[in-house]
Amino acid sequence: MSEDIKSPPREGSLDAPFRRPILWQDPDYYDLAKVEAELQRQFDVCHTCRRCFNLCDSFPRMFDAIDEGPTGEVDGIGPKDHAHVAEACTLCDMCFLTKCPYVPPHPFDIDIPHLILRYRAAKRRIGEKEFVREQLGKTDRNGKLAKPVAGLANWASARKNTPLRGLLDAIAGIDAEVELPKYHSKTASDRLKSPLAPNPDGPAFGQRKVALYATCFVDYNEPDTAVAAAKVLALQGVEVKLVYPECCGMPQLEAGDLADVAGKARRVAAAFATYLDDGYDVVALTASCGLMMKFEWPLMLPEDATVARLSAATRDISQYVVELSKTFGLTPGLQPIPGGLTVHHACHARAQNMGAKSAEMLRLIPDTKIDVVERCSGHGGTFGVLKDTADVARKVGRTAAKQVTAKGNETLCSDCPLACKHLGQLMASETAAVAPAQAHPIEIFARAYGVA
Repeated sequence: MSEDIKSPPREGSLDAPFRRPILWQDPDYYDLAKVEAELQRQFDVCHTCRRCFNLCDSFPRMFDAIDEGPTGEVDGIGPKDHAHVAEACTLCDMCFLTKCPYVPPHPFDIDIPHLILRYRAAKRRIGEKEFVREQLGKTDRNGKLAKPVAGLANWASARKNTPLRGLLDAIAGIDAEVELPKYHSKTASDRLKSPLAPNPDGPAFGQRKVALYATCFVDYNEPDTAVAAAKVLALQGVEVKLVYPECCGMPQLEAGDLADVAGKARRVAAAFATYLDDGYDVVALTASCGLMMKFEWPLMLPEDATVARLSAATRDISQYVVELSKTFGLTPGLQPIPGGLTVHHACHARAQNMGAKSAEMLRLIPDTKIDVVERCSGHGGTFGVLKDTADVARKVGRTAAKQVTAKGNETLCSDCPLACKHLGQLMASETAAVAPAQAHPIEIFARAYGVA
């Protein structure tokens, strides 16, 4: 995957694309002059192509800066324009995965998301950090602090609590109109301390064991997702244990804190090693964490055999249920979901290049209308929360919200829980539509089984 090109690629770059390792331990990686030179080189290729103009706000910003510059070419832009383009990137990977014809092994060697990642890491190295983003990214600390006072924390952060949200907006730059995640006094780890007994009549009984990676968001903010996943898998006869060593590091990746991400990767991989030794498969419950474990960690630590082993063993929850259905069949009893389902195929699920597995899983439910929307929700984690970028998140997400509205279904689901909430809020506030019920795909599947 990371080999240098040994021979010219075939016409049209028809060879399979790959990504180069993230050289975060090389001092040159943080050399801002070299990073800016590479930004100019890659932006020049983007300028001559422009296939990515409608993916996000980064590319329109880039093209506008070039077109409105003194030369009309890339030599007319500079560091301020680089920063403006980088601000709008959520590292969704859609340009690399779905649009760009010049990704490796093409000799143009274009990878804008990982170049923006390098830019943020270089800026961070010289002391340019965003304090609020850093604090929001400490998900384990925040979750542990909020757990014993979950009710108070949720009251204080509720959007309808306009005085306190106004203060947060003014002091911390957290947009007052954004629905913030809720906390729970009983986390997923609390609720699944005792593993569920596997169904002895399940088709996979005695043949599969799963270590569910709870993820920080599911453990602290959406524990119902973990419970639903455990119930569905147990019903198939799968032995399930919930495991949550710590956050995968996606917030730190977005902020360019790559040493911290690497540390998390090593520790989480070590924690799962004993489960792999015992024959467990690993299943991630959110798309961003699955992407980190399968793809980003191995690119950061290509020589780490423990990380590589975990990467190869990790599945997305919907991907795993589909795999069970094809290998063993599923326990009977699925009942139709009335009103239809719209599946938002989240960018970080698409970037895993596994297909629309949530839609494929939900189509196993009989007599249920399933529609898929693939446009970006625009949320991007802290990007959709901070006042400086929340308007951009809304701008990018409007098209997806309109598409969801047009489907007319009663339920919306997404592999990314933040995307789901963001789209629901956009529908309610900007499309004059009643927001549909929102849930993770595995929660809907559990509902079809009558266990949620």
